[in-house]
Amino acid sequence: MKQNKFITNPFKVLEPDIRWVPGHDDLFQTAYEKLLPPLVHKIRNAVKNWRDKNYDGASKTSKALLNFWFNIEHKLQYYFAQREAIESIIYLYEIAKARDKYELLKFDSSGRVSTGMFDENWTRYVVKMATGSGKTKVASLVIAWSYFHKLYEEDSTLSKNFLLIAPNIIVLNRLKKDFETPEIIRNDSSLIPEDGFEDRNWCSDFQLTVHLQDELKAISPAGNMFLTNVHRIFLNEDRNPSFEDTNTLAYFVGEKPSPYADKSAGLDLGEILRSAKLRDLVVLNDEAHHIHDEKLAWFRNIADINNKLKLRHKTGLSLQVDFTATPKHDNGAIFVQTICDYPLVEAIKQNIVKSPVLPDEASRGKLQEKPSDKFVERYEDYIHLGYIEWKKQYEELKKANKTPLLFIMTTETTESDEVAEYLKLKYPEFNKAVLVIHTNKSGEINENIKIKRVKTELEELRKAADNVDKDDSPYKAIVSVLMLREGWDVKNVTTIVGLRPYSSKSNILPEQTLGRGIRKMFGSKKEELTVIGTSAFIDFVESIKQEGVELGYRKMGEGTGTNTPIVIEPDKENRHKDLGELDISIPVLTPRIYREYKKLENIDISRLEFKPVSIKQFSEQEKREIV
Repeated sequence: MKQNKFITNPFKVLEPDIRWVPGHDDLFQTAYEKLLPPLVHKIRNAVKNWRDKNYDGASKTSKALLNFWFNIEHKLQYYFAQREAIESIIYLYEIAKARDKYELLKFDSSGRVSTGMFDENWTRYVVKMATGSGKTKVASLVIAWSYFHKLYEEDSTLSKNFLLIAPNIIVLNRLKKDFETPEIIRNDSSLIPEDGFEDRNWCSDFQLTVHLQDELKAISPAGNMFLTNVHRIFLNEDRNPSFEDTNTLAYFVGEKPSPYADKSAGLDLGEILRSAKLRDLVVLNDEAHHIHDEKLAWFRNIADINNKLKLRHKTGLSLQVDFTATPKHDNGAIFVQTICDYPLVEAIKQNIVKSPVLPDEASRGKLQEKPSDKFVERYEDYIHLGYIEWKKQYEELKKANKTPLLFIMTTETTESDEVAEYLKLKYPEFNKAVLVIHTNKSGEINENIKIKRVKTELEELRKAADNVDKDDSPYKAIVSVLMLREGWDVKNVTTIVGLRPYSSKSNILPEQTLGRGIRKMFGSKKEELTVIGTSAFIDFVESIKQEGVELGYRKMGEGTGTNTPIVIEPDKENRHKDLGELDISIPVLTPRIYREYKKLENIDISRLEFKPVSIKQFSEQEKREIV
């Protein structure tokens, strides 16, 4: 492998032998074994060879789309991570025909994967991509490919019907921005080719009907996409309760009404997905780390839809693609169905996301957890340091009309309320500028805090959470329990303060914690995410080093600087300048000083010119004075 040739341009092709891994020699030699999912290495090499041969063997439709997406210049180009993901899906499905666990096992590099590790009996691929690297765009590519393949290719086993599942309302609202109407997809000039490309009328032929949650329309023979929260597809158990059931409550007192099947809201999506109206279906799961156990309702419902399709049409699901940054079981084991991997370490190295920065040892040494029953008094030092770092970012970024957000994570909802009141009273900047988001265990905004709010109030809260990083948002700080751990894609979070104990039994992963602030505000500028918290929280975040992520450390607190993006702009306050006459290109600057760990072996100490400095000796009394 040629580790020192890692390409930092996220749009350039990354060859399998130059992927970034930690710089330690011993770990580098076994990086694939320790860091990669078992199928990924062989799939990467197979896809690379296929790409080099101009997608030899692909159908006319697949080859046309791949060339359109990646060999024609668009206004918005695709990251290589996105390209590799869709190439891997198409290669496995169409070229390798790896549509079951037996065919997928041929790509195992570990020798430790068995068929018993695959719970499903239909085609399922898991795409592992870091938060912020464009998973939703890959879902769009899958939809376009499957739709046109089914439309244009004779005997295609794919589908023009799609079920796009979100784990909660927060994720669903984000997905609506990309899929709410078919025009959003059709008008994406980098996704759907113009009519006439390769002698086909792509735009005119793309006639997808979008069904949102309970707003179900008539099923269209031209194609359908169902965008829904996972709870709307829960199957209605039509079996009779039995005394042999594990829970016999339904047997003795009757079935509990489902909170999700509201017949007054219109058609039942669960019934439609299991009816004879659909002959085939592609399932897309966002934030799919929830599907880690065949016993879970999410998995069982997809299995039930697959069985209904087999029973009625002898087909089963055409394809299931799961997207997540953390495809891990509760015990830490990777999903064996993972076919491609763009880890957080590469996303940071390629400047797609922010770089996490923690307080250095001296700055952490000044923080004390005070002995107090009051939550804010106990963690006052941590909250104040978060405020100081946020304030420095705020002063710098307001020049670019951006409002950085301070995100404080607590354990209990009562603690969130206490922290919010403290911020409002202690710091004038946060008066009427703190948003408290209470969520339940499913990540839903909780409707049962203190009193049950009316529906309009809840909608306002959800809207505020969705729009918190817009320029006209009044909020500067967010306080929440960390059940809000996925799907909340806010770019303006620049400082995270973690006040949770973080036991090792927690299923929350450090990638999910950092994911709440890792997305960038600006495009090409290098940005930092400041991470502050209790010792347990910092230890928890630092555990991500096992994935190869290098964390930055610097002095924090009063009198220290910050590394927010430097804003370079014309002097608009000089009334003697005619800004319309200016024609100066502002260059993209690289840092004057930067760290390069991967070339340490090239340093020849014998060639360094220096004068030894005598080490100062301290008395025992002086040593005791040093902190």
